[in-house]
Amino acid sequence: MKMATSPNGPRRFMSEINVTPLVDVMLVLLIIFMITAPLLREGVRVELPEANAKPIERTKEHDIIVTIDKEGRIYVGKTELDWETLEPKMKLILRQRAKKEVYLQADRSVSYGVVVKALAMLQDAGAERIGMITEPLKKRRRR
Repeated sequence: MKMATSPNGPRRFMSEINVTPLVDVMLVLLIIFMITAPLLREGVRVELPEANAKPIERTKEHDIIVTIDKEGRIYVGKTELDWETLEPKMKLILRQRAKKEVYLQADRSVSYGVVVKALAMLQDAGAERIGMITEPLKKRRRR
């Protein structure tokens, strides 16, 4: 600690805390989080259909998310798979899990037949519960 001195008085302790370094560190951390937060979104970007459905309460961060994009490509997480390898890959994944839950999200432009094909393959692979991921309905504004 520093001792404060004055020309005509006794010495006394300074009890002030310098917060400038703390503020600098906090601002740097804030900027880092602001930049990295949008990058942490998992999965493939698709335009989901809207539905009036109750939100699913996700309990794990390690849920299995199967995605079909508008070109009809299929992904497990961020990994693109061929349609022929989807079922064997899912069998391996689901065999290691106690809860055999899978979440399916498909772009709104994907045909119904492709979604049904994916659902059938996931069921054949051993998925006991399959959740469909949609966007909540946007409420229309009254004027």
